[in-house]
Amino acid sequence: MNVKEMLHHVDHTLLAQTATWEQIKAIIDDGIKYETASVCIPPSFVRQAADYAQGRVKICTVIGFPNGYNTTPIKAFETSEALQNGADEIDMVINLGWVKEGLWKDVEREIASLKQLCGDRVLKVIIETCLLTDEEKIRMCEIVTEAGADYIKTSTGFSTSGATPHDIEIFAKHVGPKVKIKAAGGISSLEDGQMFLDMGADRLGTSKIVKIVKEQQ
Repeated sequence: MNVKEMLHHVDHTLLAQTATWEQIKAIIDDGIKYETASVCIPPSFVRQAADYAQGRVKICTVIGFPNGYNTTPIKAFETSEALQNGADEIDMVINLGWVKEGLWKDVEREIASLKQLCGDRVLKVIIETCLLTDEEKIRMCEIVTEAGADYIKTSTGFSTSGATPHDIEIFAKHVGPKVKIKAAGGISSLEDGQMFLDMGADRLGTSKIVKIVKEQQ
């Protein structure tokens, strides 16, 4: 895969707490120029971003971010507002405490309820793999599939580590045929990106790939 094709799989990301509109606008410009899959930005910028982008790049935002322990009604409100403001894609964080307690039906219901709100728009489910056992990761592959989400995603990038080859291998083996994979967190080189795509990822959540491409020009 050449670099241009790789960029089509990148969710060009800026989720820093200190992000400003000028910085968000810059990554939108880059997303448009390099034809990334989306730009992934904080919810507070979605309306401005959608108005500015005018459909030239998809707008992705995050829900229950980064800890995932918001109540389901709060996540639903966040999702509805983001969609109304023009978000094309939603990346939600699961309730990790429920996972640790084995409350699988609650986890599944929450994901399914947000997917119902999203309708035809894309829902990605962040399971924060660095905090889960392999058994929990496998069960989450099954739940994300059963709940009808579009993607399973490794990481927020705000916890102890990001995507690993081991996690992508588990995902590729255990998600259903309609669920795609997003590797995120710690992807810092073109080689990393290519490796994850070769292993079965469809999206890369990263702030680095576009930067590397720009530096090489």
